[in-house]
Amino acid sequence: MAKMRLGFGSEWQLLRLMGRHRNRFDAAVRKAIGAHDVRWKDFHTTDDPIWRDAEWKGLDFLPRSNRARREWEKLWPQTGNVQNWDALGEVTVDGEEEWLLVEAKAHLDEIQSSCGAKSKKSRGQIEEFFRVVKEALGVSEDADWMKPYYQYCNRLAMLQFLNTTGVPSHLLMVYFVGDWCGTSKRKCPDTAAGWKDVLAEQDKHIGVPRRHSLSGRVHKLFLDV
Repeated sequence: MAKMRLGFGSEWQLLRLMGRHRNRFDAAVRKAIGAHDVRWKDFHTTDDPIWRDAEWKGLDFLPRSNRARREWEKLWPQTGNVQNWDALGEVTVDGEEEWLLVEAKAHLDEIQSSCGAKSKKSRGQIEEFFRVVKEALGVSEDADWMKPYYQYCNRLAMLQFLNTTGVPSHLLMVYFVGDWCGTSKRKCPDTAAGWKDVLAEQDKHIGVPRRHSLSGRVHKLFLDV
């Protein structure tokens, strides 16, 4: 979990909307994914004397006995910083109970990241995991998913894995509009259109076709803060 900034930033805005504007937020989430309802899963608590909350990581929201969790722990490196979910919930879609994984962004630079795995073994595991997912989604093997959109790519890979191992899930990308940038050099879009170019560049780089097996399970939500 990144250090939360008081009054601005994706973590702050998500906490504010989920806590003080829950009805508005939940209605927007349901509409974005076509869900009947949404039930949020509380964060872990920690012994940290200052910040006692910890995001869900990887597949630790599933029981240890779950087949998908056991398989994933063999396929993806379990050292370093695995996937952190900004929010995690359960939704009802077409009468089915499914998981909802949430990633939130407030400024343009947040969408870029590179794989930080140091060991050759770990990088090899990730690259092989990506290779299988790219093949399933119809993405060219040459597409570079290790940079500069690594975080989004590993979320897609996780989503594909879950939905092919009996754990129906959705990925919701929340893009905040109108966040306060202050005197920083961060670029915070004032409108949903302000996200358009960077997201188009991301999609072009990772090479996912317009229609693929996850088309109905990856969602964008632009929220004015």
